[in-house]
Amino acid sequence: MTLLLTHTACLDHVTPPGHPERPDRLRAVAEVLGEERFKPLTRSEAPEGNLDSVTLCHGEHYVGELRHIAPQSGMIYIDGDTSMSPGTWEAVMRGVGGAVAATDAVMSGAHPNAFVAVRPPGHHAEVSKPMGFCFFDNVAIAARHAQRKYGIGRAAIVDFDVHHGNGTQDIFWHDPTVMYCSTHQMPLFPGTGASGERGEHDTIVNAPLASEDGSAKFRAAFENLILPQLQKFAPELIIISAGFDAHHRDPLASINLKADDFGWVTRKLMDQAEASAGGRLVSVLEGGYDLQGLKESVAAHVTALMGA
Repeated sequence: MTLLLTHTACLDHVTPPGHPERPDRLRAVAEVLGEERFKPLTRSEAPEGNLDSVTLCHGEHYVGELRHIAPQSGMIYIDGDTSMSPGTWEAVMRGVGGAVAATDAVMSGAHPNAFVAVRPPGHHAEVSKPMGFCFFDNVAIAARHAQRKYGIGRAAIVDFDVHHGNGTQDIFWHDPTVMYCSTHQMPLFPGTGASGERGEHDTIVNAPLASEDGSAKFRAAFENLILPQLQKFAPELIIISAGFDAHHRDPLASINLKADDFGWVTRKLMDQAEASAGGRLVSVLEGGYDLQGLKESVAAHVTALMGA
């Protein structure tokens, strides 16, 4: 059965009043996944990650500096969007630990797939730079961990967050063993993700979408570009950057997807995982800032993971 990993420490990362990346996001996820239909989920607490895992993807100096500046009281601002409170460091490390533990559970065969419900998100964090609410790139760390511990030759990260995962792209730009695929709105933060950005080994697959493109063009981007490239790459593990801010209710973008679209793409990625990865799939929460839209989208995503 699908494994759900989360931790209450992820509620303790406090952001400024009015900030979209707020603790209520995780409360909304917990509320919907607490419904009777999700009772079969196997639930576990996300353990605290370790710095050895983090430095698989991020520079030691950067990691040390971030740990050093983490506040004991008050709040510090790293940039206009990204801040740290006294609870941020543990929340970030639970995100790392949750992604790694989910990868262990799936690679060992204990669970066919897993959903990691943590915050803050991670896919904007570059090798040595936090940005866009993100500090460490959980999905990138999970991919590197799977390679180091289990010796897999090819991992794929698929990102359907409405914002391009510039951090994940940065980490794997020169790496032929990890494919990064992304649908996202352009133009929009962070400004990366053009279709011509393909990486040193043609393992970056960007499928930018325009405002108002909607469900049909989103699905076409997967059917015509991303899924064929995944099929050729034949990953031994698929990791999803599961951002739900492309939902039509979300305040930060306007691709205007429906919850059903997230269920559809999840099933498509599960099919690919069955074909090349023994069904192994790990999903990690990224964005999604309208609480009702987030609940609907997570429900569709996790329902698909459960095989319903």
